[in-house]
Amino acid sequence: MNNIAIQTKDLTRKFGERTVVDHVNLTIHYGEIFGYLGANGAGKSTTIRMLCGILAPSSGTATVGGFDVYKDPESVKTAIGYVSQKFSLYLDLTVRENLEFFGRIYQLESRRLRDRIEQVLELTGLKIYEKYQAMALSGGWKQRLAVANGLLHEPKILFLDEPTAGVDPMSRRDIWELLYRLADQGVALLVTTHYMEEAERCNQVAIIARGKILRDGTPRQLRESVQGQLIEVEAAPLMKASQAFANLPGVVGITVYGTTLHLNVDNPEKVEAAVRSSAKTENIKVESVHPIQASLEDVFASLEKEMGTGD
Repeated sequence: MNNIAIQTKDLTRKFGERTVVDHVNLTIHYGEIFGYLGANGAGKSTTIRMLCGILAPSSGTATVGGFDVYKDPESVKTAIGYVSQKFSLYLDLTVRENLEFFGRIYQLESRRLRDRIEQVLELTGLKIYEKYQAMALSGGWKQRLAVANGLLHEPKILFLDEPTAGVDPMSRRDIWELLYRLADQGVALLVTTHYMEEAERCNQVAIIARGKILRDGTPRQLRESVQGQLIEVEAAPLMKASQAFANLPGVVGITVYGTTLHLNVDNPEKVEAAVRSSAKTENIKVESVHPIQASLEDVFASLEKEMGTGD
């Protein structure tokens, strides 16, 4: 129990008659990166606001760092760090000045603040940019500075709400390497994202849609939970192929994935024969058909189909 950083039981939030977070149950441990995966409007940010002690639950319970979010939200706020999807920075201040400002908000005494600034500058790689104005940084470095601000008071729990939104792929990779280092130091990280490839990097993942947790587990467990088998079809024209193959016997679901189609099927051999026959009839060119392992995007698509949560 002492290793549990965040635990919720039937956590629910309503706005009037609309239920935005619906009986959510989560357990997140120290040293773990927990991915909270869902589309925009699924309920991710509302969950975060409740867990940060900003928004009171309508019902259910949650403890963060051992504190009850309903009974003791102010203690929760002292135990956590928070990184928003929009840069919470003063762009006309330098990197160091931003850190000094936020350190004073956290009421760090002068000597400790100086030490912590040096430590987070080294940890995030920002030391070489400490005299740069925040406005001069790229999106990736701005996000590192936002993470550095959130770490100044040494929280053991860090919330990151869409931390790599709008960040280029190389910077995204670097930010994730930083998150791994934090997890190795025992920090619990709850990361909201709608990027499937990012969710693959997490230790545990919960998929949320319309306020409900549809499934949770390790990325591998989620991939293995997909019913049936998957085949990948490379065909052109792609959307014409998608429409033609969707109603073939034995096709449980179909998803466009890049320049290919992923078909969830009950019998790969029979469906392949049906695909090639349909392609010939519909004048569709099929380059290849082969079995593949499910991705988290396939999991998400299959859950939406099962639960009827697609838009």
